Amino acid sequence: MKCLVTGAAGFIGSHLCERLLQAGHNVIGVDAMVPYYPAPIKEANLASARSHRWFTFEKLDLRHDPLTSVLQDVEVVFHLAAMPGLAKSWTEFDLYESCNVTGTQRLLEAVRRLPKLQRFLYASTSSVYGRYGSGDETLPLRPISPYGVTKLAAENLCRAFAEEQGVPLVVLRYFSVYGPRQRPDMGYHRFVRALLTGESVTVYGDGLQVRGNTYVTDCVDATVAAVQALPGEVYNVGGGEAVTVWEVLRKLEVLTGCRAAIREEAARPGDQRYTSADTAKLYRHLAWKPRIGLDEGLARQVAWQRGEGQRIAA
Repeated sequence: MKCLVTGAAGFIGSHLCERLLQAGHNVIGVDAMVPYYPAPIKEANLASARSHRWFTFEKLDLRHDPLTSVLQDVEVVFHLAAMPGLAKSWTEFDLYESCNVTGTQRLLEAVRRLPKLQRFLYASTSSVYGRYGSGDETLPLRPISPYGVTKLAAENLCRAFAEEQGVPLVVLRYFSVYGPRQRPDMGYHRFVRALLTGESVTVYGDGLQVRGNTYVTDCVDATVAAVQALPGEVYNVGGGEAVTVWEVLRKLEVLTGCRAAIREEAARPGDQRYTSADTAKLYRHLAWKPRIGLDEGLARQVAWQRGEGQRIAA
């Protein structure tokens, strides 16, 4: 099958490209390479996929570049491209709105005419649930950050195109994905980097925020499995293990052999208090369940950051 992956140079997108290529699919990767974090990291993310003969990469910005050429004969679209992160979304809303909403609208407008399109998979987030994201897909949608608002707006755009234009949509709401290639601004990456370099670790709020964690390969497996879902479905994607910030730090101290120097700061606006995905629906429909436990996943991320990933991100 011929696949388009937006956000292909990112953390999850690059893993997804490799997984699709390993399964024998033809993959077109698209990424605007927006400098949210250093370009060399994104280039390193793409290195394995670029070596595959069935992979093509196009540097395109969904907000304004022509999309017709990269969509020719595409059968499945995996739309992972987005501007991530809570903090900057309060101060740079125009950027988030343009990337997450306008970019999605232009992509939807382009794909609705594709004669071979079988599925359009939209990667959403637990942030659409708001402060307490614990439960199944029927939870109220009450985002408390501009980032979450733009992701929910894009979900609603996708749903409008599905209902009125026939786009075969499946929505996936990711919960706290971690593992090798995690973005340098994300919590676990920051914690590990600080522990390995002797820097202080910043903990926002009381540290009792709870996160349900999803290892990146489990997230990718769920995303690929969702190609078989019926159009119109929405699924939570989560690893099933929920821990506080303090509990994660203690685990990372053991794995790195380093003691954390803690610096506490005020809670960040828009930060969720509790998230834990109920993934029973995903199991019932597609027989998916997470395979990598938190301890194993964190050990893999620490090993990656000790090696090539840490040297690139330094």
